[in-house]
Order: sequence, then C-alpha cells, then structure tokens
Amino acid sequence: MATEPIIASKKPLMRALAGERQSRPPIWLMRQAGRYLPEYREVRAGVSGFLELCYSPNLAAEVTLQPLRRYDLDAAIVFADILLVPHAMGVNLDFREGEGPVITPIRNPIGLAKLTPEKVMDGVAPVFETLRILARELPENVTLIGFAGAPWTVATYMVEGRGGTDFSNTLGWAWQAPDEFAFLMDILVETTAAYLIAQIDAGAEVVQLFDSWAGALPEPLFRRWCIQPNAQIVAKVNAARPGVPVIGFPKGAGAGYVDFVRDTGVNAVSLDQSVPASWAAKALDPACTIQGNLDPQALVAGGDALESEVRRIMAAFSDRPHIFNLGHGIPKYTPPEHVGQLIDLVHQTAES
Repeated sequence: MATEPIIASKKPLMRALAGERQSRPPIWLMRQAGRYLPEYREVRAGVSGFLELCYSPNLAAEVTLQPLRRYDLDAAIVFADILLVPHAMGVNLDFREGEGPVITPIRNPIGLAKLTPEKVMDGVAPVFETLRILARELPENVTLIGFAGAPWTVATYMVEGRGGTDFSNTLGWAWQAPDEFAFLMDILVETTAAYLIAQIDAGAEVVQLFDSWAGALPEPLFRRWCIQPNAQIVAKVNAARPGVPVIGFPKGAGAGYVDFVRDTGVNAVSLDQSVPASWAAKALDPACTIQGNLDPQALVAGGDALESEVRRIMAAFSDRPHIFNLGHGIPKYTPPEHVGQLIDLVHQTAES
C-alpha cells in the first residue's frame, strides 16, 4: 500500500480513497462518456475519426462533461484512450468501425528500434489541455480522474495488432525472449509514469491504471508482467507527486488480486464483475479501497435485476471504503435511463 497520506479533500471520491467509509459510496462509471449517450454520438459524428476526438481538447472536454450534466456522479474521467501513448511513439494506429483499434504489430527488436518514446509527451499534449479545461469547469464536488493503460495491456495491443485475441504472440515473446520483451515493457513503464505525472500537473486529482488484459497472464508471468510494472509506475507517481491516489485495475486477475493489492502500492483496486464481492471484502487488504464491481450487463438489463445487484454489492462492501462502479465499461447499447436508475439506487440504498 502507498504510505504517503492522500491530499485532504471534502470530495466524496477523495474521501473514499483516503480510507473513509461513507454511508453513501461515491459513484462513477468506466466509459461513462461514450456511445450510449446520443449527445456523444452527435459530437462523434462531427469529426473524422476517434483519434481526432481524443486530440481535440475542447471536444474531448465536452464529451467528458456530458454525463455530468445528466447524472449525479462523483467523478469525471478524462476522455482519451490507452493507446495514445504507443501512437505518440510512432505506432501506426487506426480505429475501425466494428473492429476497434488496429495496430501494425511489433514483434521483434527491429520493430522496437523504430519506437520513439522521446516524442510521447509532445504527442499526448492535447490530453493535458483537456484536463486543464476540465479542472476549470467541473463542479467543485466532482473529482477529476486521469488514466493510462498498464504496460502489459498496452504491449498486447502493440504485439497482437488488436485486442480480444488469444495473446499467443505476446505470451510467446514473453516466454521465449523475456529480455527482449522486457525492453518494450521498460519503455512503457517510463513513458506511462511520465504521462500520468503530467496529467496530475494538468489537473488530475486521481489516476487509474487499466490492465484490461491482466487475466491473460498465467500465474508464473503475472508477477513479472503485471504486478511489477504496475508497482514501478505507482512508485514513480508517488515519488513525484506524493499524496495523489492511484487506482489499479488488473481485470480478470482472479485470486491474483490479493497479491496485486499487497505488492503494487495502489490506494484502490477496481474489481471486474467475475470477482465475488463477499470474497474480495474479506480477502483484500482492508487498507485498500475497493472500486466496483457491477456487471455491465446488469446495467443494460435495468429493473429488478439491477436493483438486486446494487443491493448485493453495497452490502458486501458496507464495512470498508467503497467506490461504486462497474466491473468494466458501460456497453454502447446501454439505455441512458438505466444509468440514472443505477445512480438513484445507490443513493436510495445508502439511505435505507
């Protein structure tokens, strides 16, 4: 666990990250700004592509703020993407409708030699401007969250060329030539830490590391390629900006969440929906705030199913610091009114 005290704040999310158990947990949602909102789709239709939206500070700030106008949320997460860092170091990246991100893969030292990590900070500069806009415009009780992809997850996209694969190329490289693969991971540790520190300087009060494909790592590799890189980044952020909380999200880690929480130094851990809430409440370090972990499909379903799940999760984490969130991002086909129902349920359940 991080040892530096979190910067004092009256904001509900910051209080939860400082270890305070609140009668109503703060709530924000991964991908709360996005395709399920008609106002987002309107903005998106006005640009040439997803990357243009990410690199347009005024538009990125607008879509970040859109859910705050609809819902009583306790945080805003800057609109960006985890693949902006490799894009800024020269990776060929395209977001294709129906396919998601597509990258020209890097699978050997020749590809690694073409990377330009020294150009990352200039490439991602628009994100910092977006954060500065948001820091000025957010309501005073709303926390501003910055984020980045964790090295293993970003590496899988860079090596496989897309997400959602069996990760055979990345795992094969990590098993067969670990020193070569470590070179890529070291680049990602350094650039990601610098990126997060700069986000904090631009106004982010909290940062989250998304290790979305951590569940692809077998036990012998989990410590080296998930825990250790996350721990290195947390240590660098803590040293440079003491007191700024870091949330980790090793999606799919299962029982590995225990070691992840204990050994990375994160202030909070976001749980995916596969993690039993009752187990996590007992197994994870009580000094670590838990974030999560509603199944996004329960949000899509709404109604009684949503109400039952909200009550179950809140009961499981009622005795420890908790941030209500999803186990992953909001699906694009989620009815917007179900998000309003969820927030009302969290508020009402806390009052009952």
